[in-house]
Amino acid sequence: MSDMEDVLDRQEQERRARRRRRAASKRAQRELDEQLGVAVAIMEEENQSRRGSREGRTSNVDRHRHSRGKNLLEDYFIPQSLYSDVHFRARYRMQPHLFNKVDEIARMGKSTILESLVRFCDAVENLYTRDYLRRPTPRDLQRLLQKTESRGFPGMIGSIDCIHWQWKNCPSAWQGDYGNRKGQKSIILEAVAGFDTWVWHAFFGVSGSQNDLNVLGQSPVFNDILRGECPCVTYEVNNTVYQNGYYLADGIYPRWTTFVKSIPHPRSQKEKFFAAHQEGYRKDVERCFGILQARWAIIRGAARLFDEEVLRSIMMTCIILHNMIVEDEYDYDVEEVYEQDPMNTTLTRIYEKPVGPNGEPVQHDPLIRDGTFMHRMIERYTEMQSSYIHEHRQVDLMEHLWAVKGNEGQ
Repeated sequence: MSDMEDVLDRQEQERRARRRRRAASKRAQRELDEQLGVAVAIMEEENQSRRGSREGRTSNVDRHRHSRGKNLLEDYFIPQSLYSDVHFRARYRMQPHLFNKVDEIARMGKSTILESLVRFCDAVENLYTRDYLRRPTPRDLQRLLQKTESRGFPGMIGSIDCIHWQWKNCPSAWQGDYGNRKGQKSIILEAVAGFDTWVWHAFFGVSGSQNDLNVLGQSPVFNDILRGECPCVTYEVNNTVYQNGYYLADGIYPRWTTFVKSIPHPRSQKEKFFAAHQEGYRKDVERCFGILQARWAIIRGAARLFDEEVLRSIMMTCIILHNMIVEDEYDYDVEEVYEQDPMNTTLTRIYEKPVGPNGEPVQHDPLIRDGTFMHRMIERYTEMQSSYIHEHRQVDLMEHLWAVKGNEGQ
């Protein structure tokens, strides 16, 4: 019995020794973990005291992004917000009710925004191109022509120019074609804008190595004129009747009947007066470009996508949304009253479609490139390129502007 008891005692002592060793090992592990935790905390504190991995730089500033995001919601986006709609318009460049319609895209995660951007642009184009990138209706033309008559340019329906959008991720094989004179890779947008910066025509996709004249050669801006489908605008300037409207353009554009350009080196008072007004009113399209870039940061900076068609869709979407804002904020229903000017003898008339002797719209010949119906298009194209009409109308407009507004410049 005594031997058995001794064996049991030894086994119990061994179990107790093992338990003590395990407890000591756990204590040592806990102490080691605590030391590692302290070391990590010290290292993180040291990293916070430095900026990046370089020593000697100032510490990072806590931006309090969570609290600032809460403040932003309380300032602008709750029913009883701190700031009014006027402050909202100044910050976000659109009214709150219009902002809320397109706000869903801003509430997505980062991983889905890029994928959703393409779908969003496609949806906007499909839904709103017909209404917000339309050709001017007779009512639109009447409003435009009334405004331009008050400015002293009867028959003007807008101003035309081009702008470059830098393409940062242009494919290497295309960089020679898309490199502009500044050494950047870019894509060109041609646009026609009215006095209210509404964009009536937008043509995007020409490589940045080309100039405005090359863009015009590829643009469909005058396709309606060549087809004979454009509205007939009749007006009288300086006792001369003209049958077509025109755009204000800068010096690179050709001397066509569809353009009115400035005088490069004006000498007389009339020439200087005309050049100053033409260059001032031509800035409508430049002002439109500035508003587009200020309103949409994606086209203000360099494009980072690779697909040119996606970039085109983004540009058209920004223009459509811009026109939505113009329509929302500009009161087109207010009757614009123009004072009668005894010196102004112009009268502008608009016909949506040419009417034949039977009172029905004239059916134009189709433009089929087989040599049968090309002569009608060639005649219209030749007439549009008439430099004689361009120069004669420029002189008439200069005399008309001096007669109407010359006293203001003295």
